[in-house]
Order: sequence, then C-alpha cells, then structure tokens
Amino acid sequence: MKGLLTRLKALAGSGAAPAAPAAPATSTASPAAEQGEGVLVNAYCTRADVPALGFPHTLHARRDLSDPELAAHLSGFVGYVLSRGNGEMSRNRYHAMRHIQRVRQHLILSIDESQLDAFSEWAERANAIVFLPDGGIRDPNGRVLLSAAGEEPDREAAVPYPAEAWQRKARTEALLASRGMPVPQHLPPLVSEPELRPRTPQELAGRAFALLAVSARAESVASGEPLPLADLFARLPSAQANLSPDEQAFIADEAPGESAVAQFGWRFECLFVLEWALGLVDALPFPGAICDVPLATRLMLDAGDVDGVMRVAKVRTDSELLDALDLHYRLHWLVRQARLKEEAAPAGVDAGVVLERHRALNWLVRFEDHDWDDVDTPT
Repeated sequence: MKGLLTRLKALAGSGAAPAAPAAPATSTASPAAEQGEGVLVNAYCTRADVPALGFPHTLHARRDLSDPELAAHLSGFVGYVLSRGNGEMSRNRYHAMRHIQRVRQHLILSIDESQLDAFSEWAERANAIVFLPDGGIRDPNGRVLLSAAGEEPDREAAVPYPAEAWQRKARTEALLASRGMPVPQHLPPLVSEPELRPRTPQELAGRAFALLAVSARAESVASGEPLPLADLFARLPSAQANLSPDEQAFIADEAPGESAVAQFGWRFECLFVLEWALGLVDALPFPGAICDVPLATRLMLDAGDVDGVMRVAKVRTDSELLDALDLHYRLHWLVRQARLKEEAAPAGVDAGVVLERHRALNWLVRFEDHDWDDVDTPT
C-alpha cells in the first residue's frame, strides 16, 4: 500500500482534487468514523457477499443492483474508463471495463490514511477496484490501473478476480492441454460464483420454447415446407410470449432470407444448452458435433409449456454452469484464432456449435446484462 499511501497523502494535503463519480442520495455513517473527513474512496465490488468494513471509516453511501440508479452509474463509469488517455483498448482498460460490468455493490467512504492497509485487505476480499479523488483507478493494493490523465499504469497492477475464477481457469486450461488444445495464459478468468446472477429457471424455460419455435420455423423454411404459425404456436403455447424482437420479426417474415434461415436454424444448439442447464439432458458433450435435434425437440414437446418444464427441471449448480462457460469461452478463442490464420478449427471442435453455446451461456450468466438479441461473445 505504499504507493497508495504516498498518493493519498498528497491528495489529503491539496484542496483541489477531481470529483469522484456521483454518489446516490442516501447515505449512512459508521459510528467509529465520526472524527475527521479522511480521503474519499469509491469501491466497486463484484462480490454479492461483501465483507463487513472492520476498520474506522465514514460510509457515505452503499448501493447494490436493487438501486435502479446503479446500472446507469456503472454504464457512465465504463464510458469514463474508455475515455481516459488515448482511448486505445489496453489490457488494463479492457479488464477494468469488464470488472465494472460485473459490479454488485458500490460503496463510497472516507478513510484515514492510518487505515489504508486495513482498507486494502478489505478491498481484496470484496474483489473491488478503487476510484480515487485524483480520477485514477487502482487495484486493491493501490497500484494504478488507469490514471485520469493517461500516464502509464503500474506494471504490476491487476484487476482482481475471486479465487474461484482463477481455479476454474486453471482447470479448463489443463483440460484443453490434455486434448492437445493449449490456450494462452493471458486469457482472463471469467465471472465466478460470488459474482453470479443467473437467469431464473422460468426465464430459461421460456427462452427454450422461443428457441425451439424459431429453430423449427427455420428448418421448415429451409426444407421448402414452412410451418403455419398457428400450428407452430399451438404445439408450443409458451413460445410466442417469450420471443425476442428479432425472433418475432423472423417468425413474421413470410419469406426470410437465406442467411436469416441459417442463423436461426443454428438456435437448436442454444436450446440444447438451456435444456442441459435445466437438467432435462444428462450431459453437455464436448462440442465436436451438432446436438441431437430430435431429442431436443421431443423434450420440449413432452413438457408442453413452462409449467411443465418446471415440474421436471433439476437446475444445474452455479459451478456447473460456470465450468461450461469457461470451457466454451476458451474454445471460442481457439476457433477465432484459427479463422484469423485461415486454418481449420481444432480437430474435434465444431466452430458453429461453440459459438451458439457461448451465446447461450453468456445470456444465462447475464454477460453485460444484455437481452437475448444483444448478447455478445467477445474473446
């Protein structure tokens, strides 16, 4: 913490420091910190279970995602990150942005410089990055991730990740290496258990029916015998209410283009992932071939509607879902690297299956909090 201590001493001694991001209107204070104003600190924590602030401080505000203003604040903070310096997408900038998108709690507090070591230990456990009055963003140990004016960051600065994320990354890397598919260690960890906000089982079931509807429609159009919409929705009564805007447009198009038919035809793979997540199928095989389409279709038809799925669903654990996401993220990186080099995808990997599974899993874990049509799969 020596770097942070030195910087904060300078800030405490100067009367003019850039303002921190706007705080919410409500605030509370710690009885142990009524003396002195200290240094203003914004802590952005990705963990839902933020540890208690076991050191003297003044807590000005604390909010989580139940506060409707936090999402807009975080979006603005991402914009701030992207605007620093020359605006080029550096490694620190990218990882800081991803951290902010996973924030579960935002705390604004004042602390005395004598409590900096205690604060640093807390920030590490809370998986927090820190915004200081100088406009800079630091890791839990006070090392500069991004400066306000664009100066070079600390070479040792690192966006924090929970231990579970690092452990999962290591397991996936070992698995892929054992298959002769090594991935570079610089690829980051992903969202982990303490940060996760998974979709509800009801959301998964509704989305699964919508995916079956558009997949079946695409398959029928491709075969030259389009399914009448009345028949489609009669067989899938839960589908229509769960269609996304893009899916509604595709379903309503009497003569969709070839690319749209191909795109929506691939949604069987997304459907299969959600069926696995709901426990309707026993395993999610390594993505070497397309899914069992007749089985995926029959499972939904047998369930009938969302209530029918809920009666038989046995939702996977968070760890299982996150393991699948980590694997498909790293496989997707390999697929894209092969494409950039104009090479074939790694042996035993179907590129289309990997893409669709990555899409479904990113939606499932609320990646960037996007709705279905806007889900991205960056690697």
